Amino acid sequence: MTMEEQNQPQPVDEKAGAKPVMTEEIMAQLRLEQNLPAGVAAAAVAALIGAILWAVISVATGYQIGYMAIAVGFIVGFAIRQFGKGVDPVFGIVGAALALFGCYLGNCLMIVGFEAEAVGMGFMDALNLLGLSTVISLPVEYFEVMDLLFYGIAGYEGYQFAFRKVTEEELAGLQQS
Repeated sequence: MTMEEQNQPQPVDEKAGAKPVMTEEIMAQLRLEQNLPAGVAAAAVAALIGAILWAVISVATGYQIGYMAIAVGFIVGFAIRQFGKGVDPVFGIVGAALALFGCYLGNCLMIVGFEAEAVGMGFMDALNLLGLSTVISLPVEYFEVMDLLFYGIAGYEGYQFAFRKVTEEELAGLQQS
């Protein structure tokens, strides 16, 4: 082969080395597999578990741990992804909203736990004594600027992790069907 022939474009077998491409037909197939109710239910349970863990760990250590918000955002987003298999924006929006709800609930439970410990009573007794309306308003009274950062990260993670990740192998399989 001469130098001139080497510099010429060579024919390429497009099917042999081509990467799978996301098409409208494949998106339609993926949308058929979405399950928003299952995703929402799983994310709500994850938010509740994350909030309880946040409160328990914070009260046990005696410190408000903002990093727990990041964990809540991650587990909520992961739960909605696994159970919802969503590709539409609503999955991310629900993931972000439930991550923020989990953070707020975690803050509420944590503050009740700190208050219960301060006066020497059980958590449920303190919860009953304070009342629901007071408990809901507590995070506003204890608000710190750093809370915005951690809540923001949690909401971002709840959004980002909520979407189904389609691998190249899965995409290739969908193209063939």
